[in-house]
Amino acid sequence: MTWRAPEIDRRSEPYLGDERTMLEGWLNYHRDTLLHKCAGLTAEQLRTASVEPSSLTLIGLVRHMTIVERAWFRERFAGEDLPDLYDFTADVDAEFNTVAAADPEADFAAFRAEIEAADAAAAGHDLDETFPLRRRDGSEHQVSLRWVYVHMIEEYARHNGHADLIRERVDGVTGD
Repeated sequence: MTWRAPEIDRRSEPYLGDERTMLEGWLNYHRDTLLHKCAGLTAEQLRTASVEPSSLTLIGLVRHMTIVERAWFRERFAGEDLPDLYDFTADVDAEFNTVAAADPEADFAAFRAEIEAADAAAAGHDLDETFPLRRRDGSEHQVSLRWVYVHMIEEYARHNGHADLIRERVDGVTGD
């Protein structure tokens, strides 16, 4: 039997709640939206690039967001020392450029596991809790957990827009 990306019961975006409820709710909505964009597709369809010369694929986006979840919540905020998931010394965009050999079923499992770990890393911490962030230009800033949530929502929203276009190219499906 051919593996297909699982269907997802996407959580609705929140309409009411305190700040933490809103931030977590919108982040979960966008996490679910990325999976929703992949639902029902085969491994080969998930590996289909958007348009030449871009290497952007749906499975590449899932792999990228796995790394982003890991980096912001666990490595930067929680200070965990974790190994790289891909060989970034050989290719800084390895999560996008090595999808020909990707195992989407394993990548989906890794994505879900990383979300659980990211949520656990943030649980019980105040949104005002900060950590130092060194930028590529060498500058250093204090960044709050609140900033991480807002950034993650922005990152998912941007990539979910990419996912919309890729999904339409793959099988013509459009919509939210």
